[in-house]
Amino acid sequence: MKHSCMLSIGPASFRIGSPWRAPIDALRELYAAYPPVKSGIADYTVRLEPAGTGRRWFRPSIAIAGDHMLADAAPMALRHGLLAAEMGMNLQMALGWRRHLLIHASSAEKDGQALIMTGESGSGKSTLAAMLGECGWRFMGDEFALIDLVTGSIHSFPRLVSLKNAAIDVMRGIVKAPARFGPLMEATPKGDIAHLVPPADAILHMRDPAEPALLLFPRFGFASELRGVSKGEAFVRLTQASTNYVALGEAGFHALHHFVDTVPAMALDYANGEEALAAIDQLWEVRS
Repeated sequence: MKHSCMLSIGPASFRIGSPWRAPIDALRELYAAYPPVKSGIADYTVRLEPAGTGRRWFRPSIAIAGDHMLADAAPMALRHGLLAAEMGMNLQMALGWRRHLLIHASSAEKDGQALIMTGESGSGKSTLAAMLGECGWRFMGDEFALIDLVTGSIHSFPRLVSLKNAAIDVMRGIVKAPARFGPLMEATPKGDIAHLVPPADAILHMRDPAEPALLLFPRFGFASELRGVSKGEAFVRLTQASTNYVALGEAGFHALHHFVDTVPAMALDYANGEEALAAIDQLWEVRS
């Protein structure tokens, strides 16, 4: 690839390459505060390639490729190149990572303990994690929570926060530094998307693990309700939310069993972010 950069995010590192300069420049700008890849060797390679002959110049279109690929992945417009790079990194983690049990979840840390939030797309977990990161919590990630296979600790993967649709304006009202926002990408497969650079402490301490203290299943757009979740239900839902549970075999089973057995789980329905944050603060005080 003519243009490339290397990124270190939590315990993983990536080399992203492209024949186009624009997506690589965007990555360099938004990830400028992240530490360098000291070894010079990345865990994974992501390639943003032309989707077909001539598609580098005529109606430019990106095909995401790399060490691990989905053959039927749809190409993306060049104007969505930053999103394609982020999706490529997430894909490498989802398909190839074996050092931790991966849960598709957001997470935040306070006083050395972690809140893990998982749910379907649109549940608000990314926005809630971003909001917590702006009000006294350490943002740990909005895509994956990494569970240590031996200790059970949660490790960070604090890539750019992917904000969708109405969440963009919500966070613009909270974060007063415009430079922390990436470009607005309109009409993507998931609607309008803008990326947010995590707070400085999330990047500075991204290799510091935390002990899991609470598992939350949020659901946005419903009347306020809070209920306990049984260990059996939590286990099943987390197997569905894990991208490498089956691949890890016995190690994955024991790690997930320990997590579910030791971490209380709650389900939270909420109508807006302020309501959810208040409920989280209350849960956190009760837990303490």
